[in-house]
Amino acid sequence: MEDHNRKFKTYGRRDIDRIPQLSRLSAEELLTMKAVSAVLPFRVNNYVVEDLIDWSDVPNDPIYQLTFPQEQMLDAGDLARIRDLIHEGKEEPLIQEEARRIQEKLNPHPAGQVDLNVPMSKGERLPGIQHKYRETVLFFPSQGQTCHAYCTYCFRWAQFVGLDDLKFAAREAAGLVEYLQNHRQVTDVLITGGDPLVMKTSVLRRYIEPLLHPSLDHVQNIRIGSKAPAYWPYRFLTDRDAEDLLRLFSEVRAAGKQLALMAHISHPRELAPTVAETAIRRVIDAGATVRCQSPLIRHVNDNSMAWAEMWRNQVRLGAVPYYMFVERDTGAKNYFEVPLARAWKIFRRAYRQTSGLCRTVRGPSMSAAPGKVLIEGITRVGGEEVFVLKFAQGRDPSWVDHIFFAKYDPKATWLSDLRPALGEREFFFEREMRQMRRLLAPSSSSSPPDSSFG
Repeated sequence: MEDHNRKFKTYGRRDIDRIPQLSRLSAEELLTMKAVSAVLPFRVNNYVVEDLIDWSDVPNDPIYQLTFPQEQMLDAGDLARIRDLIHEGKEEPLIQEEARRIQEKLNPHPAGQVDLNVPMSKGERLPGIQHKYRETVLFFPSQGQTCHAYCTYCFRWAQFVGLDDLKFAAREAAGLVEYLQNHRQVTDVLITGGDPLVMKTSVLRRYIEPLLHPSLDHVQNIRIGSKAPAYWPYRFLTDRDAEDLLRLFSEVRAAGKQLALMAHISHPRELAPTVAETAIRRVIDAGATVRCQSPLIRHVNDNSMAWAEMWRNQVRLGAVPYYMFVERDTGAKNYFEVPLARAWKIFRRAYRQTSGLCRTVRGPSMSAAPGKVLIEGITRVGGEEVFVLKFAQGRDPSWVDHIFFAKYDPKATWLSDLRPALGEREFFFEREMRQMRRLLAPSSSSSPPDSSFG
């Protein structure tokens, strides 16, 4: 039963000593948590702390791993320096200076997000817009560049660490509308962040209603990327403007467009509470589609049973299993990444445990600079053991569904770790990627070779 009096309360880095459940940790453990959260963003809320985490199983509890900073997320030397500064009571600017130095080593914007994805208009980059795939534009409203809670694995961690030069954000929708009017090949707009559903519905309306104008009749699908069903399901139930939010979803459908809530569901426990189930059903009843996705994350969901259970529960609630992603090469990747060979085995075992209704899911998928690259299998071709790879999406649309091969490497965790198989000197897309990079980002010509497609 929903708690109609539940008030949203957040805890950040400066509140670590005030989270009652952390009192079981030692002073040294708390110091480490404060040090890691000085570099990588930390934000959690009362629902996650009180309803999702099994505190008797900390630190191994998957939701705890998903939301609270862990020692191994930083290089030991970097961690020691930050710990010392905090322990010695140094001033915040000095701590942040050291944190910035560490952040710059963590690949804050992977896969060409800045160099290749941000479009140009009248000789200037358009803030808050990314256009990587022909049919889909990503939009980052400035008021939605935070979340109800932060995931420790988040590949957009750079959005949340107070560095304006690392942030995508647009303050109004006029630039988006003009861009869409000039790019009629676009059928989908993904409103993302952060989490757009941290915004009040009245603010979200200012971004969505212009997309319903007849001049944008080519835009058929509006997607909203959100973890609210997992981290704050009350957004759809008892928040003051919850009814208005669902009404907005219905208005999108009434305007003849599809509204898809791209729900980030990382562990079966996030769907277990009754409020989460009710939230998803209310979204669907309002006329939206719910599609569920998550990366495969070590310490959180790196087993086939978790994925099979997630997919079955999503289908039971009327949602659509959509993607299993590979953890991106950014932030605390060394702590969370899973070798590609193991990722494929987990996906295959989970896939085999489900019915056809769950098999809408695709993966494991690497959202790399050239596009979404699926690991289709591991096999032998001409006596050579290889990964079978395929583009689910491509920076060049002609790459989509193109199958290619990489040498099998049991330690590889990302596309840039792989090498062409069967005597090929380079992957079929590499030459064109170099041309794109020279055209779109001439200043990056000195980048190392792997960055052209990693």
